Amino acid sequence: PKEIVRERPAGPNDSAVAGVTISHPDRVVYPDPKLTKLDIARYYESIATWIVPHAAGRPLTLVRCPEGLRGECFFMKHSKVWAPPALRRVRIKEKTKLGEYLIADDIAGIVSLAQMGVLEIHTWNSVFENVERPNRIVFDLDPGDEVGWPAVVRAARMVRDALAALKLDSWVKTTGGRGLHIVVPLTPHADWSQCLEFSRALSERFERADPDLYTTAFAKAGRERKILIDYLRNNRTNTSIAAFSTRARKGAPVSVPLTWEELRDSLNPQGFTVATVPARLARLKSDPWLGYWKCRQKLTKQLFRAVRE
Repeated sequence: PKEIVRERPAGPNDSAVAGVTISHPDRVVYPDPKLTKLDIARYYESIATWIVPHAAGRPLTLVRCPEGLRGECFFMKHSKVWAPPALRRVRIKEKTKLGEYLIADDIAGIVSLAQMGVLEIHTWNSVFENVERPNRIVFDLDPGDEVGWPAVVRAARMVRDALAALKLDSWVKTTGGRGLHIVVPLTPHADWSQCLEFSRALSERFERADPDLYTTAFAKAGRERKILIDYLRNNRTNTSIAAFSTRARKGAPVSVPLTWEELRDSLNPQGFTVATVPARLARLKSDPWLGYWKCRQKLTKQLFRAVRE
């Protein structure tokens, strides 16, 4: 039988955050600025009411950096023999087997990810309880190295306006890098293949309209001056960085929801970090995505016909 790896007892130098024991709390996970494992756990605890709604119920893919950013980082899609008790373990049917995934339903679960050395939390487009019916679509705008931020802003507004013409509301967030996510909430109805087909058809429409600026081709060579519209975020088992998750990149950047009014050429998307986001949230008078949670819209046959025209 396989050896079962059990959680070790708390040590004398361990700390507790949201009821979760953080081992090696002084381990530096971001060297510049210097942030420890405990700092990341406390960051998540401080924004609990903001991050949990974006993660709860969704199967996760994780980027783990057990020794910090200077060590080895790797994607973890399936859970292994052991996982912290605050995380839910679920099995989802895949092509040839059942895959076991982790879900963080509350702040103890989110902090448990920090305890595991997770520096990126990526979520499915569906919740486990209705896993075959996505409740969102994501358009991922990924600019080439020579594309300036104002062009990304214009692209996001273009996607928003095209969706609005189809009577679909959308919201925007930074990715923790130079790109943007345009997120379309859905009442679960269409299946994965339909969501993928819709997002691909709309993305290819943008590419046809301006092939010098937009592309749906994933090869990096030749798209330095183009914006990739990545519709494959909507493929089954694919994921997107969770709102308020850190990124495994220099400076501890964070993916942050914005209002459309905030999305300006003068905005610095990489100014949202572990150090700055809690203060931003404390200043806000309302959730930038307030309407997102109450939005009810479906992909209908009429929408599919319209997007193909």
